[in-house]
Parts: sequence; structure tokens; C-alpha cells
Amino acid sequence: MGLHLVLVCGRPVSPPGAVPDLVDAEGRFSSRLVRAGFAYFFRRRVKDQLRAEIRAQFARFRESGLELDHVNAHNHMHLHPTVLGLILEIGREFGVPAVRVPYEPFWASWRATGETPWARLASALSMWPLTTLMRRRLKRAGIFVNDRVFGLNDTGRLNRDRLGRLLSHLPDGVSEIYCHPATRHWPDMDPLMAHYQVEDELAALVDPEIVAMVRRGGIEQVAFRDLAFSGGES
Repeated sequence: MGLHLVLVCGRPVSPPGAVPDLVDAEGRFSSRLVRAGFAYFFRRRVKDQLRAEIRAQFARFRESGLELDHVNAHNHMHLHPTVLGLILEIGREFGVPAVRVPYEPFWASWRATGETPWARLASALSMWPLTTLMRRRLKRAGIFVNDRVFGLNDTGRLNRDRLGRLLSHLPDGVSEIYCHPATRHWPDMDPLMAHYQVEDELAALVDPEIVAMVRRGGIEQVAFRDLAFSGGES
């Protein structure tokens, strides 16, 4: 099970009064990602509160008794250098084995889906600098990383057809399929996700044809943790 750190568009684990610069009057994190990112960089008090909240979320996960497989963050906020630095700092205490690098390569993604080429290209180009630096920092710290993800450009609409096409074009290496499966929408759902087809994504993952395609294609389903502790290349 992975830890999905929520630092924007959600509620803190810490009491709102302990992280006043991270939350609004209703005790919710900001939904203004750029503004939050600047505050993380330039305001020491905000960074201290961010450190406390990230630690609180790690501690809450530990209390669950689940084995920590990897870490990522809502809206990919772990791409932010300050957030990533705190994950590396706090993660040593909690034994983080792996972190998701949210990079979807243009050519493989477009070849598989045949959809929205310009949007996929823009996404790949904009994410490349941050994910390249992120990958280097994680590898230097001995943290396992995936080679790529698929589904970023199909967020909320990775139905059976799109998933099948992605699986049939997977390159060699460690790929993560990125989606948001659920049985239904929920009351406290991030408003940005209101249009996500979560039921369709869940149905796609358990579809017998998809399961058979994975088996026929020799696709090995593994956890990050398995690769991190097997000495696999990242």
C-alpha cells in the first residue's frame, strides 16, 4: 500500500490550528497550487508546518499497520523540491523504499492511444525538467523509482479501451498504470476530480479481457517494494 500525501485540495491530519498557514478558515488545504508552492519555497514558517504535516501523515500511515510500499502526493506535489526534500528527510525515519516519478513519455503514450498529441507533448515537455531532477535526487538517496507512468494524460477516463491500448504498447522496464478506481464518487472528493469516471476505471482494472491481456503479454505485476528490495534497476 502506498502513502498518498495530501497537501492541497484536502484536509490535514494535524489539527488546523497547528498548521494555520497551510489551511483556510474551514480547515482545508489550499486549492491554489502555484501559490502554495511559492509559500513552501519562501516562507520558513510554512515549511516548518509542512514538515509537521508530512510527518503526521507518515505517522498516521504507520498506525494503520500496513506495509509501506511507496510514496506519492496528491496533484503530484512531491515534484516540488521542498516537498521532495521533506519526504527524503522524514522518509528515512519511516523506511520509504520507493517514490513515484510522474512522467509519461510522449511517443509511447500517443502511439498507444492515438489521442490528443499536442496535449501529450506539452505534458511531457513541461514535466521533463522537474521529473529529471526528482529522479536524480531519489536515486542519490537510494530510493527506488519507476521508469515511467501511463494514464496521466487520460486522468479520470482510463476505461477498458484506453487501458487495453496502453497495455498492448508497454515498453520494457518498470511502468506504473495511473488511475483513480472507485465504486462511486464520495462526498469530500476533490472538486477537480468531480468529472472522473471512477467506476469505469475500476471496471477496466478487473475486466476479464484486461486480465487475460496481462497474462498473454507476459506483463509482471509487482509492487514497488518488491523491486526496491530485490536490487532491481530503477
